[in-house]
Amino acid sequence: MHTVDREPFDCCIPGVDFARLKQWMDDLGLGSGEIERVTPISGGTQNIMLRFVRSSREYVLRRPPFHLRGNSNQTMQREARLLGALAGTDVPHPRLVAACDSEDVLGAVFYLMDPVEGFNAREGLPTLHAGSPEVRRRMGFALVDAIAALGALDVKALGLTDFGKPEAYLERQMSRWQSQLAGYSELANWPGPQELAGLDILAAWLVSNRPSHFRPGIMHGDYHIANVLFHPDDAEVAAIVDWELATIGDPLIDLGWLLATSWSEDLPESGELVPVWSAFPSPAELRDRYAAASVRDLSAMNWYVIFACFKLAILLEGTYARACAGKADRLVGEQLHAKARELLRRGRLWLEGGPLSCATKGIFGGI
Repeated sequence: MHTVDREPFDCCIPGVDFARLKQWMDDLGLGSGEIERVTPISGGTQNIMLRFVRSSREYVLRRPPFHLRGNSNQTMQREARLLGALAGTDVPHPRLVAACDSEDVLGAVFYLMDPVEGFNAREGLPTLHAGSPEVRRRMGFALVDAIAALGALDVKALGLTDFGKPEAYLERQMSRWQSQLAGYSELANWPGPQELAGLDILAAWLVSNRPSHFRPGIMHGDYHIANVLFHPDDAEVAAIVDWELATIGDPLIDLGWLLATSWSEDLPESGELVPVWSAFPSPAELRDRYAAASVRDLSAMNWYVIFACFKLAILLEGTYARACAGKADRLVGEQLHAKARELLRRGRLWLEGGPLSCATKGIFGGI
């Protein structure tokens, strides 16, 4: 991570008043003196993140975007609460230092956490990982181990029984995402769902085959390779990041999301959904790894993978619909539209048996 030395407060970052931040930290006994070496951290989110040093200790600050959305402060409060609850567990996560629920300091809720020394595999692999098939294989299993640990946590013991609404959680999912898709029709020039081949087939199957019960637990809500940091010197996950969508629901949705996005094939239309490298475990191997670490019933795992394909396709199609209306970049919209179509194709293949039923991973793309 690139760090730029600066004079104290000699930078202007909308949404961060360093004088107020310094006073707030003084009140909590978090160091003394100036805030130095302020470095913005980029990522796949509009939230503001900064790394800085005070009294020789490094911190990371996270707050909502400068232009707040309706639920920005609530989302940030939930993130901080969950990170605090995860302290002392086996789940790799950034350690919460302190949270500010008041908007008086920076104009929004924010929190401080310890930096995580790790790398995002979506941005490339270090020499150790790039040069060792065995390390890359273990990285795939480490992804599963992290969410298996998350789903195994005792929600009541962590004081998180009110963190979500697990009752009828699966029943709500289909109507929610079908409604979101229908809302795209309000955007001019969007050709409609008829270009999403197989969408109706998957929707009907998902409704008819929804699991009748599940064991509630903590779920990340957007779990894939790009939302974890790996240790720079081994294959383990250093931290799961971007907890904005975390809730109490069905943790198998996280596993389904990972399997749907990590299944590598030759994708001429859209390219890979996330970087999946040679030696990465097959979907069946990832499922079996989770099963070995969990007491959850995985007999309906195909449902969770197909649901992930369905939901993510609808999310990606939203950008295309906005692009058709001139409200998003056209090229990006078309690329995501192609990926949405690819996800639905994957969903149809899973519906026909899919890679979870295959003994040889080479049948599905030589990963």
